[in-house]
Amino acid sequence: MAKAADLRRSGFWTTVVLYGLALAGLVFFLKYIEYRFWVRDLRMEVYVGVVAVLFTALGIWVGKKLLEGRPADAPPAPPPPPGPNQAVIADLGISARELEVLGLMAKGCSNQEIADQLFISLPTVKSHSSNLFVKLDVGRRTQAVHKAKELGILP
Repeated sequence: MAKAADLRRSGFWTTVVLYGLALAGLVFFLKYIEYRFWVRDLRMEVYVGVVAVLFTALGIWVGKKLLEGRPADAPPAPPPPPGPNQAVIADLGISARELEVLGLMAKGCSNQEIADQLFISLPTVKSHSSNLFVKLDVGRRTQAVHKAKELGILP
């Protein structure tokens, strides 16, 4: 339903009606010229050819006019955010698994949820967490996440 309203607002039907009237006028004009000045036994293909050429040119002109007012294509998507700062990760000695645990901490997952998602035991999650606390020199999860964001380890 909204599509029909958009077509009415855009002047689509006005263009179609004007196009049809122009076609009828052109056919009438060609028939008038045929009876008035030309030999009367021109073939129908001649008329169809002339009408096709004229309306092709008219269609190109109308298409150009319609596309002139359009805004340019959407701007390109912004570049993806930079990944974790590998130099800081290497300096602190954070392992890939510890980085995964830190990422899940940042998402607010509990130790049990982290264990379930990474398919590791709860004591292993606690071990990774305490290693992270030492490496980041913090005492709590929230501090670890905050410091990791400051260092560019987490986005």
